Amino acid sequence: MTTPFMGWLGVVRLGLVQSALGAIVVLTTSTLNRVMVVEMALPALLPGLLLGWHYLVQAARPRMGHGADQGRRCTPWILGGMVTLAGGGWLAAWATVLMAHHLAAGVALALVAYALIGLGVAASGTSLLTLLAKRVAPERRAAAATTVWMLMIAGFVVTAGVSGRLLDPFTPQRLLMVAGGVAVSAVLVAAMALFRLEGRAEPEPHPMPAAQRPPVTFTQALRDAWAEPRARRFTVFVFISMLAYSMQDLILEPFAGLVFGLTPGATTRLSGTQHGGALLGMLLAAGAGSRWAGGRWGSLRDWTIWGCVAAGLSLAGLVLAGLMGPGWPLAANVFLLGVCTGAFSIAAIGAMMGLAGADGPGREGVRMGLWGAAQAQAFALGGLVGTAASDLARWLIQAAGPAYALVFLANAALFLVAARLAARVDPRPAASAPILFGQLKRAP
Repeated sequence: MTTPFMGWLGVVRLGLVQSALGAIVVLTTSTLNRVMVVEMALPALLPGLLLGWHYLVQAARPRMGHGADQGRRCTPWILGGMVTLAGGGWLAAWATVLMAHHLAAGVALALVAYALIGLGVAASGTSLLTLLAKRVAPERRAAAATTVWMLMIAGFVVTAGVSGRLLDPFTPQRLLMVAGGVAVSAVLVAAMALFRLEGRAEPEPHPMPAAQRPPVTFTQALRDAWAEPRARRFTVFVFISMLAYSMQDLILEPFAGLVFGLTPGATTRLSGTQHGGALLGMLLAAGAGSRWAGGRWGSLRDWTIWGCVAAGLSLAGLVLAGLMGPGWPLAANVFLLGVCTGAFSIAAIGAMMGLAGADGPGREGVRMGLWGAAQAQAFALGGLVGTAASDLARWLIQAAGPAYALVFLANAALFLVAARLAARVDPRPAASAPILFGQLKRAP
């Protein structure tokens, strides 16, 4: 029996789950970061290491996806991941409060908490994307990914605004209450959004009865996914592109402050300009990949490739900004960078959803997990590489502008490498009915 595709209401409900996930994540990665550095007067390296630890733990994503594949239902994994994430988020707040009195005990508890956060994100995020890949029609995938990501950003904004007001005046007790309220609210929103959304698992057509089929182990499923050329190349593409994406994230505001003399408020607004551009890029890529566009504006594959190329060119503009200094149209350059990265990321997610089930059902989860793990490890490494490279370049060159220009140049080169990898994801000839990014066909 064929499982029906999910309608837009179902996509919005999954977007609400993603917004609930984002609400907890932004509290732990933004609010607790600030509390540790400002209120607790701890080194900024500590929250940075904890954030990197939560990304490293997400190497478990393929195992989470395999679990969803074997059960053929994603809802238990999404909800279980949300509960784990919520528990980790509240525990992280408790650990932060504990650091003020017992630093060693607080850091040890934070390691456990951030591990739970990473595992919760891995389980819920991977399974949510797997469900989208299984139940969204090919022509809607880019628009569905944009909807889900926009609602996640909305979760960021609402949580940051509400929790910020409730935390003033700051006390440790308020922090624990706000963290607990966010955690409970997120789980309730996710549970209500998921209620009867997926339905019962449909048995897969198979000539052999289920009882006689040997179970597929996780090791075998992962080995099979890695052995498939497109899946392997796409994994490398995700890692390189996300490494390039995350490298510029932590150095853009310091660059604007040191080279252009912008105040903290001005650099924050500059970051908002980049996010606004990213949102526009997401909408453009989603519109191009929709059925109403009819392929007139290029496939998702084209948007992925040329989005990476354009992001590289935008970073080349930042190279010139570092060399020329004030007078360069920095805000316009950063907005353009946001448009390019937003377009390529949504196109890549749409491609990911299509490629996940390209070789038959029952394999989507482990592939989504593999690509999600590559993304998480790239983010863990990207921030470290970007900041370390900028510090090293400034030490060697003794001038902030040219030093940052050198890092942005390496960043641009990575995006061009990612574009080349994206172009080689589908090596099959046309006669074998290839499954392209934006032209998904089931081989006979």
